[in-house]
Amino acid sequence: MADPMRIRAQAAGDKTTVRVLMSHEMETGQRKDSAGKVIPAWFIQEVSATHNGKPVMSAQWGPAVSKNPFMQFTLKGAKAGDKVAITWVDNKGDKRTDEATVS
Repeated sequence: MADPMRIRAQAAGDKTTVRVLMSHEMETGQRKDSAGKVIPAWFIQEVSATHNGKPVMSAQWGPAVSKNPFMQFTLKGAKAGDKVAITWVDNKGDKRTDEATVS
């Protein structure tokens, strides 16, 4: 399983900025290894976010996203102490979910 995501959620007024750093190799399927064999594609396909269990964001990604991707979005209505969870699923079926508390 991949390393935990680094998630920071900071409230300012009625808006909360959520920053996420994901740990994933993100192979495009176009590079070759030292033996000349193509490295199989391996990338995050779906990313979703929830605020206290309610879906607030979803995205579909492809192989063009960089290794260890960073994502940022703004959320309305979150308060200090609320929970924000981020989930990703890659093209091999691996899945990771991590949670942060709004500060």
